[in-house]
Amino acid sequence: MFKEQGNEHGADQLIALLDVAEQLPGATGLRSRSYELMGAAPGRTAVDVGCGSGRSVAELTEIGVKSVGVDPDERMIEVARQRWPREDFRIADAYELPFADATVDGYRADKVFHELGEPDRALDEARRILAPGGRIVLVGQDWDTYVIDSDDLALTRTIVRARADLVQGPQTARRYRNLLLAAGFTGVAVEVHTGVFTGPAMLPVVIGLAEGACSADAVIREQVDVWINEQRTRAETDRFFLALPLFVAAGTAPR
Repeated sequence: MFKEQGNEHGADQLIALLDVAEQLPGATGLRSRSYELMGAAPGRTAVDVGCGSGRSVAELTEIGVKSVGVDPDERMIEVARQRWPREDFRIADAYELPFADATVDGYRADKVFHELGEPDRALDEARRILAPGGRIVLVGQDWDTYVIDSDDLALTRTIVRARADLVQGPQTARRYRNLLLAAGFTGVAVEVHTGVFTGPAMLPVVIGLAEGACSADAVIREQVDVWINEQRTRAETDRFFLALPLFVAAGTAPR
């Protein structure tokens, strides 16, 4: 569920994690809701910013939207083109999109804006390419709000916060509404969709949080190993619990 840049091996790991996340209960419904908020309909145009391996672009095409996926990671675009060879994927970042002014009906960015150092600049670019009345949808998690059951809640708090500190914009999702308003979008509204995960599929996510905290020297290796082993045991004995709120913000480009 993370959009971090890295080498090809790192990109492949991320793609594998995204593949798991896209199949989790509620994931399909959340994507569909983002398309609905974007005003996706036959004949309309849309861009999926930070498209990853391209599933949303393919799904938008299925409902008749002329969609383009952009991502700055060459490996992501390579995989997207392999998986969906008929779709339009381009290497580009959120600050410089390959579209003329006022030519796109919908803009979608899922789990992307927390990686941007200048989200306001990215929204200016979204305003530039969106036609009057076009719709923008942002989806993402607040990195301080991972809710994980553990025998050591103090250590869990330390792990979550330390991992959040490694993200460019860990609290960007809670700022979606104000960022959109500041960029001039109208009718801005925010929804929260909370995923509750009790099976082993999301175990790699919490392990990744702990490893990140360890790499930042916020916790020592021995603490991380004990904590990870506890989470593995919970997953094996049906006692794993992770809740993750995802914020979905939408607005309209001024006419």
